[in-house]
Amino acid sequence: MTDRLDQVFAALADPTRRAILSLLLEDDMAVTDVAAPFDISLAAVSKHLATLSRAGLIVQERRGRVVWCKLDPVALADASTWMQGFGQFEPVHLDAFERYLAEQFRGDVDRAGE
Repeated sequence: MTDRLDQVFAALADPTRRAILSLLLEDDMAVTDVAAPFDISLAAVSKHLATLSRAGLIVQERRGRVVWCKLDPVALADASTWMQGFGQFEPVHLDAFERYLAEQFRGDVDRAGE
């Protein structure tokens, strides 16, 4: 399971691959249609698609001469399940944390002026 999660998170780390997944949320697409919005070569898009495929995030299927890409949500579900394990912790209250730091800073300044 760890190796698969590593592949999923490595694939999601790239903004182009995340954008590709967003496109595939709407519908299955041919590789050329996936490549159209990006200002990179078709070969570069194909490499991104291969990474997404190895991570299990998409499935590629040849239909005649055209390769179609389809989102496969199972790998995302596994990653989501793993991340939900961290939901048990209290969220950080940034306002309270900022007040604490300001008080600490004031205390340091007051002590330095003594």
